[in-house]
Amino acid sequence: MTDLGLQTATATVARPPAELESQLERFRQELTAYCYRMLGSAFEAEDAVQETLLRAWRGFDRFEGRSALRSWLYRIATNVCLNMLSASQRRARPMDLGPASTAEAVLGTGLSEDTWIEPIPDSRVVPAGGDPAVVAVARESVRLAFVAALQRLPPRQRAVVILREVLHWKADEVAGLLDTTAASVNSALQRARATLASRDEKPSAEPLDDEHRALLARYVDAFERYDMDSLTSLLHEDATWSMPPYELWLQTHLDIRKWCLGPGIGCRGSRLIPTMANGSPAFGQYKPDPAGGYEPWSLQVVETSGGRISGIIFFLDTARFFPMFGLPPRLDG
Repeated sequence: MTDLGLQTATATVARPPAELESQLERFRQELTAYCYRMLGSAFEAEDAVQETLLRAWRGFDRFEGRSALRSWLYRIATNVCLNMLSASQRRARPMDLGPASTAEAVLGTGLSEDTWIEPIPDSRVVPAGGDPAVVAVARESVRLAFVAALQRLPPRQRAVVILREVLHWKADEVAGLLDTTAASVNSALQRARATLASRDEKPSAEPLDDEHRALLARYVDAFERYDMDSLTSLLHEDATWSMPPYELWLQTHLDIRKWCLGPGIGCRGSRLIPTMANGSPAFGQYKPDPAGGYEPWSLQVVETSGGRISGIIFFLDTARFFPMFGLPPRLDG
């Protein structure tokens, strides 16, 4: 199994049926989405799925068919994620760590990568085609804001919310997976709903219709021309502007303008390459390189609501994210 790297893992166990490889691979995308919602990290999610499928391969001789293969895999994936979460801190967005700054604030020192909710390509977590309602739920439930809200829940509550609210499992099904009772599952769900409601975070993603595409085209035009009047006219008054791994984030049009024309002036003349991340439009940003051409600068995730842009997160760790998104290492002049 080339993706799973499991051929050598079967030396000491009875070899499962040949068709198991394809059966397991069919679940990779939905398991990645599940683990990503649990962990908030694209890279940790892929590690968790790899470990899940490896355990399933190795333990297939103990799978007696008393539950569906899908349920069995989710049980393994949940245990893997809970084990990983027991030793990791809660991931967040800059907006979750403190109040907005002004353009005059010092950028400071970047925090470690395990502080932040990370972006993930839609291709890893959102099904292509198929039932539009299923695709819409998949997009909504991996939004950065929603995944960040999930991280505020204890790990087992997090699993309950995802399984019950996103994947629509029944309470007794979740109870069987978590080795608890339906009453405990319903109690955990009630507490989790109260926490999420207090933050007013609900899955929501606008459809990628003609009006939405026109908004994005105007954004790309304004950003590449570095026209701050045009750019800020596309933003909600309370739109957020943040740059992980730095804690600093901005909110007013004035501060965003001052930042772009001050500390961020090196982004003038940038080029944007479209992609999709977390159910939202995204762009690989390349800024001019004094030696010629354009060098990678950020992965922009653009969130919209009500026909305007509600937030832009500039993920600056391009060495990690650009390869995952299939973005070129640089652009020619």
